[in-house]
Amino acid sequence: MSSPDRSRRHLDDLFRALLRLHKALLDDERVSYERVHGRIPSNGAFLQLALNDPWFAWLRPLSQLMTKLDELSEKDDPSTLEAISALLASAQRLLIPTEEGEGFGRQYHEALQRSPDVGLEHATVRALLKQSVQKKG
Repeated sequence: MSSPDRSRRHLDDLFRALLRLHKALLDDERVSYERVHGRIPSNGAFLQLALNDPWFAWLRPLSQLMTKLDELSEKDDPSTLEAISALLASAQRLLIPTEEGEGFGRQYHEALQRSPDVGLEHATVRALLKQSVQKKG
């Protein structure tokens, strides 16, 4: 397999891992939301909450990063490699759980503490991101 093919496959693997992490986070957050507000009646209602309700706002940076990564991975333009590298660096910074403060890092830390599925997907994404950095360096 050629180097560009390996890079494309690695990027696809990373994107799929990010999707699984995002889904695990959404599933975990849905459970938390429903404990407070009651059952969400449908997947459509859940989608509207995920997109618009402040409860889910902390997940939006990850959603936006994944959207940008997906858009860039569709392009065959070599200049997108630098943009993809920048996004991968952003992903590494974003996916650092923190016990203090507010925002994504804090909420991410709490989700990692609550959900084994989030923990498993986090480990997979971190390993793939680490490989990305090693390939670049």
